[in-house]
Amino acid sequence: MATDFLTSYDYYSSRRDMEVISNIVESLKKILEEDKLQPQPLFLKTSENLILNIARKVVQEKKKTFLIGITGESASGKTVFVDNTIKACVKEKKEGIYTVIRCDDYYKDTSKELKEAGSYEALFKTGFSFDTPDVIDLELMKKHLIKLKSGVEITSPKYDFVTCVSDPNGDIKKPAKVVLTEGLYVLNEGVRDIMDVKVYVFTPLEVIKERWYKRAALRGKTGTAADLQFQDVNRTAQKYIRPAYQISDAVINGMVSQEYIQEITDKIFNTLKNIVEY
Repeated sequence: MATDFLTSYDYYSSRRDMEVISNIVESLKKILEEDKLQPQPLFLKTSENLILNIARKVVQEKKKTFLIGITGESASGKTVFVDNTIKACVKEKKEGIYTVIRCDDYYKDTSKELKEAGSYEALFKTGFSFDTPDVIDLELMKKHLIKLKSGVEITSPKYDFVTCVSDPNGDIKKPAKVVLTEGLYVLNEGVRDIMDVKVYVFTPLEVIKERWYKRAALRGKTGTAADLQFQDVNRTAQKYIRPAYQISDAVINGMVSQEYIQEITDKIFNTLKNIVEY
């Protein structure tokens, strides 16, 4: 008798899940179709199974952490996308909804090298590069992401882009339903295998260059020093970052306004929330 009840319960539970998944898929498809009609759509490309995989995870893995990896070239708009996504999906101040891990915080301490060289320009002339995976502690970052997915709190390091000092006692990051990790190398081989969704932010090179120089000035790099680093940024992107475009589940437009990012991500998160809670 009990076995018959459990079998019946499992059947209806599974059937209900499939109905919810189907509703999510159809609703998200509609949002993406509307997005395509925009002069500057947010989604430039999505993989065939992206929507279905998201729907399944939302419905069938409710208690598991959802890890989203977001990459793109330097100054492509990764941080802007993450920050505005957070504004859209978190309308109420609740702990445990999201945590952000930024690849930039995991730069290795190179303050000694900078002091010995005397300046950024002199450091770059030695052949030193800030734009290869070797200068970031990707192993530590991956360990931290795995811990967060397992429900364990971590302390991320904090990096100073002016002094090149890395402080191991940075910010406490708590486990959450959604963990967003963004940076140059979060979708590199050896790291991307733990991601549930892989996102690439695409921006034309001429726009990247303009943004990059403005940000470099704020970090103490101008003139020849900035020119030398940007040449390296463009060269290393070809080898280490642009290949992630092909393996991403979604390619995001780095040219869209902050307001539109909030608008469409708000639609997506509200759709997921309303359907699942219905």
